Amino acid sequence: MLRVLLRPTGFVDSPFGNDGKVARLAGGLTWFASVELLTVEGNRRVASELVPVEGIEARFDDAMAADWARLTAQRASLQMGTRTIRLDQPQVMGIVNTTPDSFSGDGHANDSAQAADAGATMAGQGAAILDVGGESARPGAKTVWEGDEIERVLPVIRQLAAGGAAVSIDTRKAAVAEAALGAGARLVNDVSGMTFDERMAAVVAAAGVPVALMHHQGAPASMQDAPHYDDVLVEIYRWLEERIAAAEAAGIAREKILIDPGFGFGKSVAHNLELMNGLALFHGLGCPLVLGASRKRTIGALSNEAPADQRLAGSLAFALKAADQGAQILRVHDVLETVQALRIWRGLRDQALTPRR
Repeated sequence: MLRVLLRPTGFVDSPFGNDGKVARLAGGLTWFASVELLTVEGNRRVASELVPVEGIEARFDDAMAADWARLTAQRASLQMGTRTIRLDQPQVMGIVNTTPDSFSGDGHANDSAQAADAGATMAGQGAAILDVGGESARPGAKTVWEGDEIERVLPVIRQLAAGGAAVSIDTRKAAVAEAALGAGARLVNDVSGMTFDERMAAVVAAAGVPVALMHHQGAPASMQDAPHYDDVLVEIYRWLEERIAAAEAAGIAREKILIDPGFGFGKSVAHNLELMNGLALFHGLGCPLVLGASRKRTIGALSNEAPADQRLAGSLAFALKAADQGAQILRVHDVLETVQALRIWRGLRDQALTPRR
């Protein structure tokens, strides 16, 4: 059956003087003047048409009207314990690894105090959320026993939460999520999109906390073995759509669901670049958008195989590309530099949105 997806494009600096000609993207600081209408059959687009925002609603059937409403709606703030994370502008999620085999070389295995100190530093540098993980999801990584994972993350979460930080737990396992939530984590970031552990949805629903659902293709151990898509944007969109529906069916409120297209998780360099170019499409799902491209291998592939600790500039380029397309949360290793880049981005946006006298 054919359906039409809406990809915002034609981004403009300001809505002033453009009444009826531009629309606001996901209630954020970005406006767009054009939409690419993608006609989709199955997992593949069969046609596309670029149309102006002005008069576009006359083209809508009921399904397109619903997608448009989600695309342009304000995203609710995240409530993480006593902390409120506003999503009307990009926020930074700092990565706190407690693994011995992190691809980025920044793991703090067997030293929870060091990991907690690193997280506290990130919070001081402007990270709105600290994402603590005890199992590497790098290509080729092996599954970690849940008991070891809990032992790695709990002391770090307790210390950071006690210090007032908004903490998320990066895990695929329900038992780890339960323990982390008991220790003070207030968001579950599941790189499997709640497909790895059948209990995860029930744990999240019972706790009433937000959950980030990330797209992936294959398990970490094999996900980069010749990943294939008929149409990477369409397939990821439909997969996330199905995972949102499954989460809602499990009792998780839609306003507590975040989505992550899974940059680098079962995707080639070409797939990742197409994903970044079309990122704004995913706002049509109506959920806050998380993007984690920091230090990923695509940057190295485009930079003479620069090692992970020499990919800051590429990470910032991807972060700003995501911000331009309305991404609400940027998951990064280099918090200080990303926060500074976003402050410049925000300054530019504020100036564009200041009426001329």
